[in-house]
Amino acid sequence: MSAESGLKTFRDSDGLWENYRIEDVATPMAWVKDRKLVLDFYNQRRKQVLQAQPNEAHKSLAVLEKHFDVHVITQNIDDLHERAGSTKVLHLHGQIRKSRSSVDPSLIYDINGWEIKEGEKCEKGSQLRPHIVWFGEAVPELPNAAHLVSMADIFVIIGTSLQVYPAASLVGYAPVESEKYYIDPYASQNYSYNDIICINKKAVEGVSELIHHLLKVA
Repeated sequence: MSAESGLKTFRDSDGLWENYRIEDVATPMAWVKDRKLVLDFYNQRRKQVLQAQPNEAHKSLAVLEKHFDVHVITQNIDDLHERAGSTKVLHLHGQIRKSRSSVDPSLIYDINGWEIKEGEKCEKGSQLRPHIVWFGEAVPELPNAAHLVSMADIFVIIGTSLQVYPAASLVGYAPVESEKYYIDPYASQNYSYNDIICINKKAVEGVSELIHHLLKVA
């Protein structure tokens, strides 16, 4: 969803994220092994997010709230949905513009600017870390996301390979009778079941096509 805003996808085909091995910057072990590297990595990603702008797909979903009760469940850690105007956004994998305590996950703070510095601590005295769900960690928002999907009349998947779990498992919670759409350049390759309509396009073009269809039949 955010690739067309200039933000690199979490895992490209080469297994790297901005030329870093995922295992070196996005796991609890990476945090233990090299805290400075992890902080620097996410500081740079945060700077990129602050410079990026919502694309037309983000904006179109926000406008769609005028016609439907739209809930966005995103694997992305940026805030482009919110900045585009979407009001109901659930972040499965955390939010890069927030930090949290290393010892108490309930202590979450807004970040002023783009940096978490070494030595910045929560009220319990532990180093602040990115408010991100790393590989190997639980996904606390998954039950809430599953509940939202189970209530959907229209379920839309945008710009994901459906290969990363547990997020990919959310497809199975959509009601049998719901309308289902999958927007991705490789949608029909990634998902071959007949219960989902595949739109083999990138997010901006695919969302525009879908919204035109939804408003036409609404």
